[in-house]
Amino acid sequence: MSAETASSAEENEPFVVATCQQTRFHLAQGSSDVCPYAIVVSLIALLLLAKIAIAVSQVSIKGLNVAIVPSRAASKTKKSKAKAAVHELEILTNAELKLKPGVHYGLLGRNGTGKSILSSGADDKEDERAQIRRYRQLRHNRLRIQLLEVQNNASLKSGARGIQARKELIEFEKEVAESQEMIDQFDEDLESPKIQEELKAASELLVDLQTQMECISLVDLETRARSILRGLGFAEATLQKPFITLSGGWRMRCMLACVLLQSTDIMILDEPTNFLDLLGIIWLQEHLIGLRTTEKKTLIIVSHDRDFVDHICEGIILLKDKSLVYFPGNLSAYEEDLRSRILYLTRMQEVQDRETARIEKTISASIKLGKKTGDDNKLRMAKSHQKKLEDHAGMQVGASGGRFKLSRDRMGWNDTKLAAIEIPKTEQSISMTLFDPPDLRFPGPLVSLEDIHYRYTSKGELILRGLGLNIHMGDRVGVVGLNGCGKSTLIKVVTEALSPVKGIVTRHPRLRMGFYSQHAIEELQSLGGDDPSRTALNILAGDAGDEMTEQELRGFLGSLGLPGRTASDVPVAKLSGGQLVRLALARILWNRPNLLVLDEVTTHLDFHTVVALAEALSDFSGAVLLVTHDRFLVRRVIEGERPDDAEDDRKDPDETLQGSGLEHMKSVYALKNGKLELLPGGMMEFERSLEKRVAKMMAK
Repeated sequence: MSAETASSAEENEPFVVATCQQTRFHLAQGSSDVCPYAIVVSLIALLLLAKIAIAVSQVSIKGLNVAIVPSRAASKTKKSKAKAAVHELEILTNAELKLKPGVHYGLLGRNGTGKSILSSGADDKEDERAQIRRYRQLRHNRLRIQLLEVQNNASLKSGARGIQARKELIEFEKEVAESQEMIDQFDEDLESPKIQEELKAASELLVDLQTQMECISLVDLETRARSILRGLGFAEATLQKPFITLSGGWRMRCMLACVLLQSTDIMILDEPTNFLDLLGIIWLQEHLIGLRTTEKKTLIIVSHDRDFVDHICEGIILLKDKSLVYFPGNLSAYEEDLRSRILYLTRMQEVQDRETARIEKTISASIKLGKKTGDDNKLRMAKSHQKKLEDHAGMQVGASGGRFKLSRDRMGWNDTKLAAIEIPKTEQSISMTLFDPPDLRFPGPLVSLEDIHYRYTSKGELILRGLGLNIHMGDRVGVVGLNGCGKSTLIKVVTEALSPVKGIVTRHPRLRMGFYSQHAIEELQSLGGDDPSRTALNILAGDAGDEMTEQELRGFLGSLGLPGRTASDVPVAKLSGGQLVRLALARILWNRPNLLVLDEVTTHLDFHTVVALAEALSDFSGAVLLVTHDRFLVRRVIEGERPDDAEDDRKDPDETLQGSGLEHMKSVYALKNGKLELLPGGMMEFERSLEKRVAKMMAK
């Protein structure tokens, strides 16, 4: 690709513009499918890098605005803010980023805004031109960081020194602008003296970095690296394998280990529990908690695992209504506080509504009687009641929870004396509906496994050894275990993808099975890549054929969180991870299955959607076989744990079979050494056993 072609392509790429009181950033994305939530994560990383460079212990960035502009070329044609607003998608408006040193934060947001940091594609070909471009970008980043210090210096000084500092600022801003132009416009000859000088400077920079690395104790570094890798599940044999030979999951673990190994002030982890089994999750959980005392490291975590966030996070940052909302506590504490505030304010509103209705009735009666009898006292009384009504309608307490004080809690010009009672909206506006399966007509197990043995090769080791399991209508069966213990093999035997070498598999003649594979997302992405025009509605219509009308398909997709144009107009290739999970669920649920087999279904889902899915599965009258590392989902769906505020009149699937005389199963099994072991203590028992193993690992 020529320099002119590359420059033209970059002109048409969407980019992110972020402004705050300190500086301004541009983040090129290189894709028309920009995820706002991912942009915020990327932006926070860049802003924190700038803050660390000027050595501050506490981050506070005010007036933060983030917007997506379709292309650089489009932005150059804008002539007014009004026109710009039409083309820009606002993500954050006048937000404030606040981070205290050493605090672990959970950054939460809904699916559809993205859960993974976008990365732009890069050419694998390494040439001198690419090396120089990267060197210029690195130099420009350093200049941008230095610019923050120069700006702060110019704003703090006054008088003659202030004039001189502002002159230096103007000169430095010109240098930064020239550096940006050098990155955007690359048309010099590689043999020119200027290019050769830059290549020499890049080589000297590399030598400096190598010298710094040599100062690090390699023995201590290797010991720490081995400890981290083993905690993340690497066996000794795997440690010796070349990185390029590892699968995608193991590569992600290796990259996570690289991040954990670094000595940093602020660390950002985006979905670190993906590809980890529960042993790895608990190890990572304990390792990050230990950083509070050993390194005082500030941590920002993006994760769908509620238990993981609850254990680690001391503060919550919520991306909501184009702003960043903060809460001093973990996710469970935030939800409890939100429920309490909603209940308190709802009751306050109800009391005021009743009092308002009573006073209005009194006012109406006084006015009517005063006019009828000519009694001025009645009219004055009505006027007094009207003033009382206006003065006492609204919040009766101040922001701190104490008695309302006008001079403190309602400063400035306002239309009313008291602020209106604003009841917070519940975050979980998502709901999922699962259709009840058809009647089986005659009883019997949906799936029965008897003395199942399986190996992948004739001389290979047995993966399943004498395994037995019966699943009836309404049963809830959870299977937990470490990676490589045979959970996927068991699922394949249940779904007829594999046939056992020994044993009997029996299925009900009228069984309808819905199987969610952990590779379902990759399959949908492949479909979207083969045909970019395919949408969620298009794919589901192909699966359902003539059995559902378009209106029924739209309603069904809407009930799973894919409403309107998201289902019919957005290509599958541009759906977020959470939306792809919903589509994959729609593909297995439309024909009303009796048995749902779910393998790692919570990956890519935000915590609101996980709660909605858990409630839908709890109400499902069919059977559920769940394989997951998500502790919350197992407790809610399999063990039947309900939140404290659960409604008493919610449908209980236990009641659906009481008339049939069947007592269905709610059991958690651990798959170990090829056999299913019933856990009487449920998920808690399995979790405690792993915590003991982690304690021994970390004590070594």
